[in-house]
Amino acid sequence: MIGIIADDVTGGTDVAVACRRQGLRTGIVFGEPRDHSIDPTWDVGVVALKTRTIPAADAVAQSLTAARALQAQGADQLYLKYCSTFDSTADGNIGPVLEALASLVDARRVVTTPSSPEHGRTVSGGQLLVNGVPLAESPMRDHPLTPMRDSDLVRLLDRQLTAPSSRVLPLELVHAGADALRSAIADSAHDARYLFPDAVTDDDLLAIARAAVHEPLLAGAAGLAGALARAVVESRPSTEHPTPPADDTGRTIVLAGSCSRRTLEQIDAMRNAGRPMHRLDALADQDPTALAARALAWYDALDRDAPAPLIYASLPPEELQEVQEQLGVERSAAILEDAISQVAQGVRERGVSCFITAGGETSGAVIAALAVRGGEIGAEAARGVPWIHGHDGARFLLKSGNFGDPELLVRASEGSGS
Repeated sequence: MIGIIADDVTGGTDVAVACRRQGLRTGIVFGEPRDHSIDPTWDVGVVALKTRTIPAADAVAQSLTAARALQAQGADQLYLKYCSTFDSTADGNIGPVLEALASLVDARRVVTTPSSPEHGRTVSGGQLLVNGVPLAESPMRDHPLTPMRDSDLVRLLDRQLTAPSSRVLPLELVHAGADALRSAIADSAHDARYLFPDAVTDDDLLAIARAAVHEPLLAGAAGLAGALARAVVESRPSTEHPTPPADDTGRTIVLAGSCSRRTLEQIDAMRNAGRPMHRLDALADQDPTALAARALAWYDALDRDAPAPLIYASLPPEELQEVQEQLGVERSAAILEDAISQVAQGVRERGVSCFITAGGETSGAVIAALAVRGGEIGAEAARGVPWIHGHDGARFLLKSGNFGDPELLVRASEGSGS
Protein backbone atom coordinates (compact mmCIF):
# COMPACT_ATOMS: atom_id res chain seq x y z
CA MET A 1 0.00 0.00 0.00
CA ILE A 2 1.02 3.59 -0.69
CA GLY A 3 0.01 5.57 2.38
CA ILE A 4 -0.81 9.21 1.66
CA ILE A 5 -1.24 11.94 4.28
CA ALA A 6 -3.01 15.01 2.86
CA ASP A 7 -3.14 18.38 4.61
CA ASP A 8 -6.75 19.15 3.71
CA VAL A 9 -9.90 17.39 2.56
CA THR A 10 -10.07 18.47 -1.07
CA GLY A 11 -6.35 17.86 -1.40
CA GLY A 12 -7.03 14.35 -0.18
CA THR A 13 -9.69 13.73 -2.82
CA ASP A 14 -7.48 15.26 -5.52
CA VAL A 15 -4.56 12.95 -4.75
CA ALA A 16 -6.85 9.95 -4.28
CA VAL A 17 -8.37 10.26 -7.73
CA ALA A 18 -4.92 10.80 -9.28
CA CYS A 19 -4.03 7.32 -8.01
CA ARG A 20 -7.43 5.80 -8.85
CA ARG A 21 -7.01 7.05 -12.40
CA GLN A 22 -4.02 4.72 -12.78
CA GLY A 23 -6.15 1.68 -11.90
CA LEU A 24 -5.22 1.38 -8.22
CA ARG A 25 -7.98 0.66 -5.74
CA THR A 26 -8.03 3.78 -3.60
CA GLY A 27 -9.82 4.64 -0.39
CA ILE A 28 -9.93 7.76 1.72
CA VAL A 29 -10.29 8.36 5.45
CA PHE A 30 -11.25 11.77 6.83
CA GLY A 31 -9.50 12.89 9.98
CA GLU A 32 -7.26 10.83 12.21
CA PRO A 33 -7.93 7.13 11.47
CA ARG A 34 -9.95 5.03 13.87
CA ASP A 35 -9.98 1.29 14.24
CA HIS A 36 -10.68 -0.51 10.94
CA SER A 37 -11.18 2.75 8.99
CA ILE A 38 -8.24 1.90 6.69
CA ASP A 39 -8.94 -1.12 4.49
CA PRO A 40 -5.73 -3.20 4.19
CA THR A 41 -6.84 -4.39 0.74
CA TRP A 42 -6.56 -0.88 -0.72
CA ASP A 43 -3.63 -0.27 -3.06
CA VAL A 44 -3.61 3.34 -1.92
CA GLY A 45 -4.88 4.61 1.41
CA VAL A 46 -5.36 8.37 1.80
CA VAL A 47 -5.81 10.05 5.16
CA ALA A 48 -7.23 13.54 4.62
CA LEU A 49 -6.45 15.75 7.59
CA LYS A 50 -7.06 19.46 8.13
CA THR A 51 -3.54 20.50 9.08
CA ARG A 52 -2.55 23.16 6.56
CA THR A 53 -3.06 26.18 8.80
CA ILE A 54 -3.14 24.78 12.35
CA PRO A 55 -0.18 25.14 14.77
CA ALA A 56 2.84 23.23 13.49
CA ALA A 57 3.10 20.98 16.55
CA ASP A 58 -0.50 19.87 16.10
CA ALA A 59 0.04 19.25 12.37
CA VAL A 60 3.07 17.09 13.16
CA ALA A 61 1.23 15.07 15.82
CA GLN A 62 -1.79 14.39 13.59
CA SER A 63 0.38 13.51 10.58
CA LEU A 64 2.46 11.05 12.59
CA THR A 65 -0.69 9.40 13.93
CA ALA A 66 -1.99 9.02 10.37
CA ALA A 67 1.34 7.68 9.12
CA ARG A 68 1.55 5.05 11.85
CA ALA A 69 -2.04 3.96 11.22
CA LEU A 70 -1.28 3.55 7.51
CA GLN A 71 1.87 1.57 8.28
CA ALA A 72 -0.10 -0.69 10.61
CA GLN A 73 -2.41 -1.59 7.71
CA GLY A 74 0.41 -2.41 5.31
CA ALA A 75 1.69 0.88 3.88
CA ASP A 76 5.36 0.41 3.04
CA GLN A 77 5.73 3.80 1.35
CA LEU A 78 4.48 7.20 2.56
CA TYR A 79 3.57 10.32 0.61
CA LEU A 80 2.89 13.76 2.08
CA LYS A 81 0.39 15.58 -0.11
CA TYR A 82 0.48 19.36 0.09
CA CYS A 83 -1.10 22.02 -2.12
CA SER A 84 0.27 22.63 -5.62
CA THR A 85 0.77 26.27 -4.63
CA PHE A 86 2.89 25.19 -1.65
CA ASP A 87 0.74 27.31 0.66
CA SER A 88 0.99 26.92 4.38
CA THR A 89 1.52 29.19 7.37
CA ALA A 90 4.65 31.36 7.56
CA ASP A 91 6.30 28.93 10.01
CA GLY A 92 5.08 25.68 8.46
CA ASN A 93 3.49 23.31 8.20
CA ILE A 94 5.07 21.52 5.25
CA GLY A 95 8.60 21.61 6.64
CA PRO A 96 7.89 20.43 10.20
CA VAL A 97 5.65 17.59 8.98
CA LEU A 98 8.22 16.52 6.36
CA GLU A 99 10.95 16.40 9.00
CA ALA A 100 8.80 14.30 11.31
CA LEU A 101 7.81 11.82 8.58
CA ALA A 102 11.39 11.57 7.28
CA SER A 103 12.56 10.70 10.79
CA LEU A 104 9.76 8.16 11.18
CA VAL A 105 10.82 6.17 8.10
CA ASP A 106 14.54 7.04 8.38
CA ALA A 107 14.56 8.71 4.95
CA ARG A 108 17.97 10.20 4.13
CA ARG A 109 16.49 12.08 1.18
CA VAL A 110 12.99 13.09 0.13
CA VAL A 111 12.02 13.91 -3.44
CA THR A 112 9.32 16.56 -3.48
CA THR A 113 7.65 18.84 -6.02
CA PRO A 114 4.41 20.83 -6.13
CA SER A 115 4.40 20.56 -9.92
CA SER A 116 0.98 19.64 -11.33
CA PRO A 117 0.97 20.61 -15.02
CA GLU A 118 -2.70 19.73 -15.55
CA HIS A 119 -3.54 22.41 -12.97
CA GLY A 120 -1.11 24.95 -14.43
CA ARG A 121 1.54 24.45 -11.73
CA THR A 122 5.09 23.89 -12.96
CA VAL A 123 8.59 24.16 -11.49
CA SER A 124 11.51 25.60 -13.44
CA GLY A 125 14.86 26.56 -11.95
CA GLY A 126 13.39 25.88 -8.52
CA GLN A 127 10.72 28.55 -9.07
CA LEU A 128 7.06 27.62 -8.71
CA LEU A 129 4.95 28.98 -11.56
CA VAL A 130 1.16 29.25 -11.70
CA ASN A 131 -0.02 29.28 -15.32
CA GLY A 132 3.42 30.50 -16.30
CA VAL A 133 3.47 33.32 -13.72
CA PRO A 134 5.74 33.17 -10.63
CA LEU A 135 3.74 32.16 -7.56
CA ALA A 136 4.41 35.47 -5.79
CA GLU A 137 2.93 37.36 -8.76
CA SER A 138 -0.13 35.11 -9.08
CA PRO A 139 -3.52 35.51 -7.33
CA MET A 140 -2.11 33.36 -4.49
CA ARG A 141 0.00 36.37 -3.50
CA ASP A 142 -2.98 37.77 -1.60
CA HIS A 143 -4.70 34.55 -0.51
CA PRO A 144 -6.82 35.48 2.55
CA LEU A 145 -5.42 32.69 4.75
CA THR A 146 -2.04 31.79 3.26
CA PRO A 147 -0.59 34.69 1.24
CA MET A 148 2.42 33.58 -0.82
CA ARG A 149 5.07 36.27 -1.34
CA ASP A 150 7.95 34.10 -2.57
CA SER A 151 8.24 31.75 -5.56
CA ASP A 152 11.56 30.09 -4.66
CA LEU A 153 10.86 26.60 -3.32
CA VAL A 154 14.21 26.16 -1.59
CA ARG A 155 13.77 29.42 0.31
CA LEU A 156 10.16 28.60 1.15
CA LEU A 157 10.98 25.18 2.57
CA ASP A 158 14.27 26.05 4.27
CA ARG A 159 12.51 28.74 6.29
CA GLN A 160 10.31 25.99 7.73
CA LEU A 161 13.11 23.53 8.58
CA THR A 162 15.22 23.36 11.73
CA ALA A 163 18.27 23.82 9.45
CA PRO A 164 18.49 24.53 5.67
CA SER A 165 18.55 21.21 3.81
CA SER A 166 16.97 21.73 0.36
CA ARG A 167 18.33 21.88 -3.16
CA VAL A 168 17.11 21.90 -6.76
CA LEU A 169 17.60 19.13 -9.31
CA PRO A 170 17.66 20.93 -12.70
CA LEU A 171 15.46 20.02 -15.64
CA GLU A 172 18.39 18.74 -17.74
CA LEU A 173 19.02 16.12 -15.05
CA VAL A 174 15.34 15.08 -15.10
CA HIS A 175 15.64 14.70 -18.87
CA ALA A 176 18.79 12.58 -18.54
CA GLY A 177 16.72 9.50 -17.69
CA ALA A 178 15.65 7.53 -14.63
CA ASP A 179 19.06 5.93 -13.97
CA ALA A 180 20.94 9.24 -14.01
CA LEU A 181 18.28 10.89 -11.89
CA ARG A 182 18.26 7.99 -9.43
CA SER A 183 22.04 8.31 -8.99
CA ALA A 184 21.75 12.06 -8.49
CA ILE A 185 19.05 11.56 -5.87
CA ALA A 186 21.26 9.10 -3.97
CA ASP A 187 24.32 11.37 -4.20
CA SER A 188 22.36 14.40 -3.03
CA ALA A 189 21.72 12.81 0.34
CA HIS A 190 25.23 13.89 1.39
CA ASP A 191 24.43 17.62 1.28
CA ALA A 192 20.63 17.97 1.18
CA ARG A 193 17.72 15.94 2.51
CA TYR A 194 14.92 17.55 0.47
CA LEU A 195 15.22 17.59 -3.31
CA PHE A 196 13.13 19.74 -5.67
CA PRO A 197 13.42 18.37 -9.22
CA ASP A 198 12.23 20.74 -11.94
CA ALA A 199 9.09 19.48 -13.70
CA VAL A 200 7.16 21.26 -16.43
CA THR A 201 5.32 18.33 -18.04
CA ASP A 202 3.63 15.11 -16.95
CA ASP A 203 6.48 13.22 -18.62
CA ASP A 204 8.91 14.99 -16.28
CA LEU A 205 6.86 13.87 -13.29
CA LEU A 206 6.82 10.29 -14.57
CA ALA A 207 10.61 10.32 -14.96
CA ILE A 208 10.94 11.57 -11.39
CA ALA A 209 8.51 8.94 -10.09
CA ARG A 210 10.33 6.13 -11.87
CA ALA A 211 13.61 7.26 -10.33
CA ALA A 212 12.13 7.54 -6.84
CA VAL A 213 9.60 4.69 -6.94
CA HIS A 214 11.31 2.79 -4.12
CA GLU A 215 12.00 5.74 -1.82
CA PRO A 216 10.27 5.31 1.57
CA LEU A 217 8.89 8.88 1.57
CA LEU A 218 7.94 11.30 -1.19
CA ALA A 219 6.02 14.55 -1.03
CA GLY A 220 4.25 16.94 -3.36
CA ALA A 221 1.01 17.75 -5.08
CA ALA A 222 -1.29 15.29 -6.83
CA GLY A 223 0.82 15.42 -9.99
CA LEU A 224 3.77 13.49 -8.56
CA ALA A 225 1.43 11.14 -6.67
CA GLY A 226 -0.35 10.20 -9.89
CA ALA A 227 2.98 9.62 -11.60
CA LEU A 228 4.10 7.46 -8.67
CA ALA A 229 0.93 5.39 -8.99
CA ARG A 230 1.68 4.85 -12.67
CA ALA A 231 5.27 3.85 -11.91
CA VAL A 232 3.99 1.35 -9.33
CA VAL A 233 1.52 -0.11 -11.84
CA GLU A 234 4.33 -0.49 -14.38
CA SER A 235 6.36 -2.50 -11.89
CA ARG A 236 3.77 -5.16 -11.09
CA PRO A 237 1.04 -7.26 -12.73
CA SER A 238 -2.10 -5.34 -13.61
CA THR A 239 -5.20 -5.81 -11.49
CA GLU A 240 -8.49 -4.25 -12.52
CA HIS A 241 -10.60 -2.59 -9.84
CA PRO A 242 -14.06 -1.58 -11.03
CA THR A 243 -15.23 1.91 -10.12
CA PRO A 244 -18.02 1.87 -7.52
CA PRO A 245 -21.34 2.43 -9.28
CA ALA A 246 -23.05 5.81 -9.10
CA ASP A 247 -26.15 6.09 -6.94
CA ASP A 248 -28.51 8.84 -8.07
CA THR A 249 -31.11 8.23 -5.37
CA GLY A 250 -31.60 10.58 -2.45
CA ARG A 251 -31.73 14.35 -2.17
CA THR A 252 -28.85 16.63 -3.14
CA ILE A 253 -27.51 19.93 -1.85
CA VAL A 254 -24.66 22.22 -2.91
CA LEU A 255 -22.72 24.04 -0.17
CA ALA A 256 -20.12 26.65 -1.18
CA GLY A 257 -17.71 28.68 0.91
CA SER A 258 -14.76 29.23 -1.40
CA CYS A 259 -14.23 32.78 -2.67
CA SER A 260 -12.01 31.70 -5.56
CA ARG A 261 -12.72 33.08 -9.01
CA ARG A 262 -13.72 29.67 -10.37
CA THR A 263 -16.17 28.95 -7.55
CA LEU A 264 -17.75 32.38 -8.07
CA GLU A 265 -18.18 31.50 -11.75
CA GLN A 266 -19.78 28.19 -10.77
CA ILE A 267 -22.18 30.00 -8.44
CA ASP A 268 -23.10 32.36 -11.28
CA ALA A 269 -23.83 29.31 -13.43
CA MET A 270 -26.17 27.97 -10.71
CA ARG A 271 -27.92 31.36 -10.66
CA ASN A 272 -28.22 31.42 -14.45
CA ALA A 273 -29.68 27.91 -14.36
CA GLY A 274 -32.45 29.17 -12.07
CA ARG A 275 -31.37 27.11 -9.06
CA PRO A 276 -32.75 28.01 -5.61
CA MET A 277 -30.02 29.92 -3.76
CA HIS A 278 -29.58 31.19 -0.21
CA ARG A 279 -26.64 33.25 1.06
CA LEU A 280 -25.19 33.04 4.56
CA ASP A 281 -24.52 36.69 5.45
CA ALA A 282 -22.09 37.10 8.37
CA LEU A 283 -22.51 40.89 8.41
CA ALA A 284 -26.26 40.57 8.91
CA ASP A 285 -25.89 38.17 11.83
CA GLN A 286 -22.75 37.00 13.64
CA ASP A 287 -24.54 34.10 15.33
CA PRO A 288 -23.80 30.96 13.27
CA THR A 289 -26.73 29.11 14.83
CA ALA A 290 -29.14 31.85 13.75
CA LEU A 291 -27.62 31.91 10.26
CA ALA A 292 -28.02 28.14 9.95
CA ALA A 293 -31.60 28.23 11.29
CA ARG A 294 -32.55 30.85 8.72
CA ALA A 295 -31.01 28.77 5.93
CA LEU A 296 -32.78 25.62 7.06
CA ALA A 297 -36.13 27.43 7.27
CA TRP A 298 -35.56 28.59 3.68
CA TYR A 299 -34.70 25.01 2.70
CA ASP A 300 -37.86 23.65 4.37
CA ALA A 301 -39.99 26.05 2.32
CA LEU A 302 -38.67 24.70 -0.99
CA ASP A 303 -40.80 22.47 -3.16
CA ARG A 304 -39.53 18.90 -2.77
CA ASP A 305 -39.43 18.60 -6.56
CA ALA A 306 -37.26 21.71 -6.94
CA PRO A 307 -33.79 21.20 -8.43
CA ALA A 308 -30.88 20.82 -6.03
CA PRO A 309 -30.40 24.11 -4.15
CA LEU A 310 -27.28 26.06 -3.25
CA ILE A 311 -26.48 27.50 0.17
CA TYR A 312 -23.36 29.61 -0.01
CA ALA A 313 -21.07 32.03 1.81
CA SER A 314 -18.82 32.81 -1.17
CA LEU A 315 -18.23 36.47 -1.98
CA PRO A 316 -16.41 38.46 -4.68
CA PRO A 317 -13.15 40.14 -3.54
CA GLU A 318 -14.55 43.58 -2.71
CA GLU A 319 -17.40 42.19 -0.60
CA LEU A 320 -15.10 39.68 1.08
CA GLN A 321 -12.74 42.51 2.01
CA GLU A 322 -15.59 44.45 3.60
CA VAL A 323 -16.61 41.45 5.73
CA GLN A 324 -13.04 40.78 6.82
CA GLU A 325 -12.43 44.43 7.67
CA GLN A 326 -15.52 44.55 9.89
CA LEU A 327 -15.30 41.11 11.50
CA GLY A 328 -11.69 40.08 11.03
CA VAL A 329 -10.41 37.26 8.80
CA GLU A 330 -10.44 34.50 11.41
CA ARG A 331 -13.74 35.47 13.03
CA SER A 332 -15.65 35.78 9.76
CA ALA A 333 -14.29 32.43 8.56
CA ALA A 334 -15.19 30.76 11.86
CA ILE A 335 -18.76 32.12 11.81
CA LEU A 336 -19.43 30.89 8.29
CA GLU A 337 -17.76 27.49 8.75
CA ASP A 338 -19.82 26.90 11.88
CA ALA A 339 -23.01 27.93 10.07
CA ILE A 340 -22.30 25.66 7.09
CA SER A 341 -21.54 22.78 9.48
CA GLN A 342 -24.92 23.22 11.15
CA VAL A 343 -26.65 23.47 7.78
CA ALA A 344 -25.01 20.20 6.69
CA GLN A 345 -26.22 18.46 9.84
CA GLY A 346 -29.71 19.89 9.40
CA VAL A 347 -30.20 18.82 5.80
CA ARG A 348 -28.78 15.37 6.53
CA GLU A 349 -31.53 14.96 9.13
CA ARG A 350 -33.98 16.03 6.42
CA GLY A 351 -32.97 13.25 4.04
CA VAL A 352 -30.11 14.71 2.00
CA SER A 353 -27.65 11.98 1.07
CA CYS A 354 -25.65 13.70 -1.68
CA PHE A 355 -23.40 16.62 -0.71
CA ILE A 356 -21.55 18.76 -3.24
CA THR A 357 -19.16 21.21 -1.61
CA ALA A 358 -16.95 23.99 -2.99
CA GLY A 359 -13.83 24.95 -1.05
CA GLY A 360 -11.28 23.08 1.04
CA GLU A 361 -12.29 24.64 4.35
CA THR A 362 -15.98 24.19 3.52
CA SER A 363 -15.47 20.56 2.58
CA GLY A 364 -13.54 19.91 5.76
CA ALA A 365 -16.25 21.54 7.86
CA VAL A 366 -18.99 19.44 6.24
CA ILE A 367 -17.06 16.18 6.58
CA ALA A 368 -16.38 16.93 10.25
CA ALA A 369 -19.96 17.99 10.97
CA LEU A 370 -21.35 14.79 9.48
CA ALA A 371 -18.67 12.65 11.14
CA VAL A 372 -17.86 11.03 7.78
CA ARG A 373 -15.14 8.42 8.33
CA GLY A 374 -14.28 7.83 4.70
CA GLY A 375 -15.16 5.85 1.62
CA GLU A 376 -13.99 4.56 -1.72
CA ILE A 377 -13.06 6.73 -4.67
CA GLY A 378 -15.40 6.57 -7.64
CA ALA A 379 -15.77 8.31 -11.00
CA GLU A 380 -14.64 11.90 -11.58
CA ALA A 381 -17.20 14.66 -12.09
CA ALA A 382 -14.32 16.86 -13.25
CA ARG A 383 -10.59 16.40 -13.44
CA GLY A 384 -9.40 15.86 -9.87
CA VAL A 385 -12.92 15.98 -8.42
CA PRO A 386 -14.18 12.43 -7.75
CA TRP A 387 -17.38 11.14 -6.26
CA ILE A 388 -16.76 9.51 -2.91
CA HIS A 389 -18.97 6.62 -1.87
CA GLY A 390 -19.25 6.81 1.92
CA HIS A 391 -19.49 3.83 4.21
CA ASP A 392 -23.02 4.87 5.25
CA GLY A 393 -24.41 5.13 1.70
CA ALA A 394 -24.01 8.90 1.36
CA ARG A 395 -22.18 10.41 -1.61
CA PHE A 396 -19.83 13.38 -1.60
CA LEU A 397 -18.28 15.59 -4.25
CA LEU A 398 -15.65 17.73 -2.50
CA LYS A 399 -14.37 20.41 -4.84
CA SER A 400 -11.29 22.53 -4.24
CA GLY A 401 -12.06 26.20 -4.82
CA ASN A 402 -10.33 26.57 -8.18
CA PHE A 403 -11.20 23.14 -9.62
CA GLY A 404 -13.77 22.30 -12.28
CA ASP A 405 -15.27 24.13 -15.24
CA PRO A 406 -17.88 26.86 -14.69
CA GLU A 407 -20.79 24.42 -15.15
CA LEU A 408 -19.52 21.79 -12.70
CA LEU A 409 -21.91 22.51 -9.82
CA VAL A 410 -24.90 22.64 -12.18
CA ARG A 411 -23.92 19.46 -13.98
CA ALA A 412 -23.02 17.46 -10.86
CA SER A 413 -26.32 18.28 -9.16
CA GLU A 414 -28.61 17.76 -12.17
CA GLY A 415 -31.26 15.10 -12.04
CA SER A 416 -31.43 15.04 -8.25
CA GLY A 417 -34.28 16.30 -6.13
CA SER A 418 -33.64 18.96 -3.52
